[in-house]
Amino acid sequence: MRLKILVLAVGLVFLSMNAAAQSSAAPPVAQQQPTPPKPPQDLFAQVPAPKPEDVKSIDSILAALYNVISGPAGDRDWNRFRSLFVPSATLTSAGKDREGNIRVRPRSVEDYVKGAGSYFSQHAFFESPIVNRVQTFGNIAHVLSSYESRNVASEAPIARGINSFELAFDGKRWWIVSILWDEERPDNPLPQELVAKPGSK
Repeated sequence: MRLKILVLAVGLVFLSMNAAAQSSAAPPVAQQQPTPPKPPQDLFAQVPAPKPEDVKSIDSILAALYNVISGPAGDRDWNRFRSLFVPSATLTSAGKDREGNIRVRPRSVEDYVKGAGSYFSQHAFFESPIVNRVQTFGNIAHVLSSYESRNVASEAPIARGINSFELAFDGKRWWIVSILWDEERPDNPLPQELVAKPGSK
């Protein structure tokens, strides 16, 4: 009988020691401090500072876009390019491939920088607007901008098409929110009102 009591006493001591060890290893739920949420990241703060003259008006930001991607083979000023866009901007082509399939290909600003940067480093490329048709409402603007693309600035264009711009004004400057474009083809000619600048022959 005494042996049973002794064994029972030792078991109770072991259980109490184990419970104490567990309680000291993990603080009570009420005492655990939750990890505070991280403040939202200000993506606009990461956009390179623009040239003030590039973003002061709709005309100026369009001119800056065409200017920065145009030039002889070599690097472009990609920070200037980045400075024109909101952080989540998209650049999307919507044309036909060689097999006649329509391909809609959205890109981020960085996707465009990587893809076009690789091409421009080896090839001259010049793109200029023909006609910009601007519609505005409050702090937003939509622009259909017909364009000509050239390999040599002084030669005939190798392609024409339309860039569709969505723009926004934040009270201080204009931003490009998106660009969507398609090229001219025999079955997809430029509309007459976007073929030539008003007053030109």
